[in-house]
Amino acid sequence: MRCPHCTIEFHCVWESMPLRHHQTADGLMVNEVWEVQHTDCPACHLRSIFLKHTIRGRTGADKQTRFQVYPKALIRPLPEEVPDGYKADFNEASLILSDSPKASAALSRRLLQRLLMEQGGSKKKELAEQIQEVLDSGKMSSDLADAIDAIRNVGLFGAHPKKSTNSGEILDVEPGEAEWSLEVLEQLLDFYFVRPAKLRARKDALNLKLKDAGKPVMK
Repeated sequence: MRCPHCTIEFHCVWESMPLRHHQTADGLMVNEVWEVQHTDCPACHLRSIFLKHTIRGRTGADKQTRFQVYPKALIRPLPEEVPDGYKADFNEASLILSDSPKASAALSRRLLQRLLMEQGGSKKKELAEQIQEVLDSGKMSSDLADAIDAIRNVGLFGAHPKKSTNSGEILDVEPGEAEWSLEVLEQLLDFYFVRPAKLRARKDALNLKLKDAGKPVMK
């Protein structure tokens, strides 16, 4: 699993404690089991806690649901170079992912639209058109362009026009759309803020060396 604290992938070993075992006597013979499950990340040594619900029917087929209890959601720390306003919007979309993928996807679409307009320079009104306009600019690397383009395919803007016109509205989401949108937003925030900041820092360091050596600095 992916540790919700540090995001490192690891092979988890679950420890469980049953909370409730219920068996009906109405002929269905349904066994209902609630368990608290927890596992510790070997990288950050922090514990993750889940609530597991299992219903066993007469046929022997189990229906299981697992709810993440702590931490409430996957923590996605953003670098300090990302401005606070963008961080706040991203963190809100991330924190509600497990409770409401629809609401998370709506917030992600709204943040995506804000980035494309404020940082990508898009003048279009609809999100799908804004994505295309930024892609057509050719300023992004092919991997980032492919990731952004995939949002249209996952989000199915063509089948659900409201996703294009009302980027912040809570609408149905396709499987994986909410989480994929967050991952693409992470890449966009890195592209617009983190990479330029690192390049400036390297350039400043090089110019300092050039200046100390009595050579002309880079413009």
